[in-house]
Amino acid sequence: MSTQKKLMTNWRWWIIALLFIATTVNYLDRQVLSLTWKDFIAPQFHWNDNDYGTITSIFSIAYAICMLFAGKFVDWMGTKKGYLWAIGIWSAAACLHAFCGRMTMQIHGYESVEALRSVQNGSAAALAIASTSVWLFLAARCLLALGEAGNFPAAIKTTAEYFPKKDRAFATSIFNAGASVGALVAPAAIPPLALKFGWEMAFIIIGALGFLWMGLWLFSYEKPEKSRHVNAAELEYIHQDDEAEAAEAKAREQEAAKEKQVSLWKCFSFKQTWSFITGKALTDGVWWFFLFWAPAYFSDQFGYKSSSGMGMALIIVLYAIVTVLSIFGGYLPRVFVDKKGMHPYNGRMLSMLIFAFFPLFALFAQPMGVQSAWWPAIFIGLAGAGHQAWSANLFSTIGDMFPKSAVATITGIGGMAGGIGSAIVQKVAGALFTKTEAMGAAFSFLGFEGKQGGYFVMFCFCGIAYLVAWIIMKSLVPKYKPVKI
Repeated sequence: MSTQKKLMTNWRWWIIALLFIATTVNYLDRQVLSLTWKDFIAPQFHWNDNDYGTITSIFSIAYAICMLFAGKFVDWMGTKKGYLWAIGIWSAAACLHAFCGRMTMQIHGYESVEALRSVQNGSAAALAIASTSVWLFLAARCLLALGEAGNFPAAIKTTAEYFPKKDRAFATSIFNAGASVGALVAPAAIPPLALKFGWEMAFIIIGALGFLWMGLWLFSYEKPEKSRHVNAAELEYIHQDDEAEAAEAKAREQEAAKEKQVSLWKCFSFKQTWSFITGKALTDGVWWFFLFWAPAYFSDQFGYKSSSGMGMALIIVLYAIVTVLSIFGGYLPRVFVDKKGMHPYNGRMLSMLIFAFFPLFALFAQPMGVQSAWWPAIFIGLAGAGHQAWSANLFSTIGDMFPKSAVATITGIGGMAGGIGSAIVQKVAGALFTKTEAMGAAFSFLGFEGKQGGYFVMFCFCGIAYLVAWIIMKSLVPKYKPVKI
């Protein structure tokens, strides 16, 4: 065994590095709008919170629908081609956002951005401009959703192919950290790009990064059995707990053929599927709320625009906390399994329970915000770290309970549920903020009035969502029970 370890290649970690980069680019593309709409785009097109909430909500719905089929598409196309198609589509869509402004101007006959801005807010012309631009951005966002829906099914499938069960949560936490790293890099890169070159170029520059990644993936990825970079020792390590891989080749082919017969709708007959659906539906919206609304929150509540030094610092600190702490999310189950001798699934569920308490910090964001804007940044960061750690383990439960050929499909189903949950959260948030801002002191929630009260309502939901989700998941699947197809 010591000889095997000495001679073992480590190509699986380079593959995870590529998944990490792809996920980082994924979230950079997603963040460009949230970091530019309030200070750059909204004044130009006369948007309010409800307009932005509509865009993020429809994006979430489109993402949900696409996620339902993205996993099946990746299973059908294969990991390599499926990932290439996904990132190619979303990168092109990211670049297309840049042309929404020019098209709005042409449709309404305005010759300059200054002419658009000079239209009086609330006038019929302003409403027409807002409506047209919202529809154009929605088209670009829906295409972005189509491509981005393929990221996590392809990444989870790759992880299942390259790692044994005991390492999957840790590997997943590494590439999943790309979400928080992307969110961390975004406020430091996107507002300065928008200031220097315009918000349109921010979309184009960030969108082009995906095309560079496609070249790396094209020449790096093959299945472990076919990769010239994976030797026998590493292959043995990858398949150490895989009974199908230890069986005869013919038996493996028969098993694979049997698994391929699983229909999308049959997946909904398993409680394990509904457990995953619950975990995604109740918690994905929380992360997306932080992702989409944190820059606007610091601008609305404290007056720090995303393009200001303080605004960028707050978002960077928030996601620095997420990035540093969330990486341990996948490591904790390994401690329970290796040190405590727990079953991988039981160790994962215990870890998820622990991480479900972290979002409770969000309950203190608004009350402590009266002291300093740094407190909400810290508390939201802790809540976000809890989500990322929770998410890494939640994804890994699929590999624990489902055969490899169904992993991407189940991931897609869960992603659909998460997208629907997020769509509801984003639309409610946008409508709530617009309404409470208009009501002012007439709206009060636990001592906070107007829009501040609206934000507190959302933080309360974010705080308790994970514990509710864990209780329901545990009720559906009280103990480890793999799906037999």
